[in-house]
This record gives sequence, C-alpha cells and structure tokens, in this order.
Amino acid sequence: MSAAILAPLPLPTADQRRFASGLAIGLAAASIGALYVVFARWGIQHGAAATDLTALRFGVAGVVLLPYLFWRLRAEPTVLAAKWRVWLAVSALAGTPFGLLMFGALQYSPPSHAAVFPFAAMSLMGMILSAIVLGDRLTLRKLTGIGVVLAGLILISGIRADSFTAAGLIGDAMFLVAGTLWAGFGILLRRHRLDPLLATAVIAVSALVTFVPVYLWQTGGAGLSTLTPTVLVVEAVVQGLIAGCGTLFTYARMVSILGPSRAAIFPALAPGLAALIAWPVLGLIPGTLELLGLATVIAGLIWAVTGRTR
Repeated sequence: MSAAILAPLPLPTADQRRFASGLAIGLAAASIGALYVVFARWGIQHGAAATDLTALRFGVAGVVLLPYLFWRLRAEPTVLAAKWRVWLAVSALAGTPFGLLMFGALQYSPPSHAAVFPFAAMSLMGMILSAIVLGDRLTLRKLTGIGVVLAGLILISGIRADSFTAAGLIGDAMFLVAGTLWAGFGILLRRHRLDPLLATAVIAVSALVTFVPVYLWQTGGAGLSTLTPTVLVVEAVVQGLIAGCGTLFTYARMVSILGPSRAAIFPALAPGLAALIAWPVLGLIPGTLELLGLATVIAGLIWAVTGRTR
C-alpha cells in the first residue's frame, strides 16, 4: 500500500471549522423559525390572537433572560450606555414591532403567503442592505443562488392568483415589513459587532418592560385566560423559550460568523422545514411540489453561501 494512501487526511483549518459551525447554527435558526411559524398558526386556530402570542414570546423570554442582563450590567455598567442608540434600534427592529407584524399577518394572509413573503424579504433585503451599508459585494453567484431560493419558495407555497385578496394584501405588506426589519437587525449586529447573547437579552427584556405591561393594561390578559392549559403551555414553551430566546440568539450568532449577506439566506429554509413540521402538528401532508421546493431552496442556499466573499 502506498504512502500516499496511508498518509493522514489534513485536519480542517480554523476557518473551515468556524464556517461549518456557522452552517450548523444557520440550520438551527431556520428550524426554530419554522417551528414557531407552525405553532403560531396552531395557536391562532385554537383561539390565540397576535397580541397574545407576542406577549408570550417576549414575556417568557424577557423573564428568563432578565437575570443575565442584570449580571452583565453589574459586570460592565457601561455596556449598554456606550451604544444606547444602537441598542434602541436593535430593540425596535427585532422586538415588539417584528412580533406584532409577523403574528398579525398570519390572521390576514393565507398560509401559502406566510411561506414566501417574510422569508423572501429577509433574504433579499439582507443581501441588499449588506451591500449598501457594509459594502458586501452582490456577486453573480449570490444573485443566482437567491433566485433559485425564491423559485423554491414559490414551489413550496403553491401561490395562486386568487389568493391575493384585499385582506391578504394587508397581511403580505406586514410580512414584507417584518422581513425587512429582521434584515436590518442582522446588519446592525454585524456593523457594531454586538454580542449575540446580550442582544437577545436586550431585545427580550425591552419588550418585557414596554409591550407586556401595555398588553396587560389593555386586555387584562383576557386572551391568554381563554386558552386551554395545553395551548398556553405549548405556546409559552415554543414562542417564549424556543423562539423568543433561540431565534434571536442563533440568528445573531450566525451573523457574527457568516456575515449578514450569507446569514440572510438561511431564513428561506424555514418554509420547507415548516411544511415538514406542519405534517404532524397541523395534519398538512407536504406534496410533491413542496418537497421539490425544499430541495430547490437547499440547492440555491448551498450555491449562494459557499461562494467566496471579499
């Protein structure tokens, strides 16, 4: 046997390991996004309103992350004051407005539109804003990849012309604004090199002290009190713990590793994964076009993400 065959395989470099961890975190972020969208639809079917889900998302996450935020402020008293405008903008982009728009749009737009508009906006606006603000190049490889991704999203959704109703257009606009806000959140994270866990805590706690009191004052928690214990617990776990904490942290961490233009493509995986999760949760069996769309999205994502950057 030759020495070439017996020679050990080269170990991955630090950059390769970092890139691989970014891909893994991106897959986790897309999975969490799919999970909370499916269970948001499930919660709405069982009587929850957009404001109820937003309160659960940030109320639970804010309570969980409040001790960590206090600890960071005690260890570094000026960690927020030094960039208070940036932290205020981060809270506005990924906090209460985003939650209300995403959950609220589900009550207007058909499910097929929910699989396309917010995630298409996240991906497209993420790449565009990254090019404008951060100077990332919009290479032909990236543009081709995102085009393939969008084609896959359309296959997944099966959008029909008769689904564009007046109410649906309102929901579509809300989805597009929500996706754009999320893309802006990623740009700020990268530009100011914000700590992912601290950003997650700031967003959750800011919504806890602003939106949740207003929600309780206006509704008295009536919407949550009408939910069955099962629905309340499931939504608290999914929207509050998994989505409220996990979505923000995994996306922020992914941005810090891959950059906002690459990270912006991963939300496009969520609709395909949501189609798979909706099978056991909502009883919606994914069809051939949905599976083909998921494969197309994955192919476009791999093509766009694995290209060289400047």
